[in-house]
Amino acid sequence: MLRKFGKGPAFADPAPGEPLCVIGDVHGCLPLLQQMLAQVPQDHRVILAGDYVDRGEQSAEVLRFLSARPDLTCLMGNHEDMLLRFLKNPAGDGGRWIRNGGLQTLASFGICGARPQMSADELRGCRDRLQAVMGDALIGWIDGLETSVLSGTVLVAHAGADPGAAADEQEEDTLRWGHREFFRTPRQDGIWVVHGHTIVSKPVAERGRIAVDTGAYATGTLSAVCLDGSAPRFLSVRQERA
Repeated sequence: MLRKFGKGPAFADPAPGEPLCVIGDVHGCLPLLQQMLAQVPQDHRVILAGDYVDRGEQSAEVLRFLSARPDLTCLMGNHEDMLLRFLKNPAGDGGRWIRNGGLQTLASFGICGARPQMSADELRGCRDRLQAVMGDALIGWIDGLETSVLSGTVLVAHAGADPGAAADEQEEDTLRWGHREFFRTPRQDGIWVVHGHTIVSKPVAERGRIAVDTGAYATGTLSAVCLDGSAPRFLSVRQERA
């Protein structure tokens, strides 16, 4: 989904407590992630805004790569949330995940035969196989992901934030899944919210919101924003076409 951001009054430049580089939704695109990491300034803390799995073809590889990189700050997106819900309750929550990119994630872990529509027993079977191949360590890494980072006047969260609640008092589901007022109501506390989740045609900073999800799995473009107290600076890498 593409969303256009309306014009509004000028905001002061975002002022994080340290230089930050926030990378948008990766969705199983490991080569793009590796290209992006090579472009990030060395003095910037790297934060990934969530949605590492589903839709792209290399979800397993992305998870294994990120879980081995303690120097990166990885936040949880709604697709990681759906994956965890599938593992805990495949019959009840599996269908939604499967239909929203879970098939590609299963395939990346070598689990074949899954379909968009499966019985409860089939979903439980897929869960058992996925749980076995992922292992407790990788599942525990996903389950332990934080939902936000607050640094100076910058809040980083996968899907945005509730503009009516303080930056440090947000509901976790809001940070992972979004809030109905996020795009309608500008914040009044000077906090800029950096987010992914909603695909934009190019990264943009307007009205206290910075969007960095450029739909890497569909467009072949992964984007990020560098914040150091001056105007936001955007980075983009593109998939090399054969």
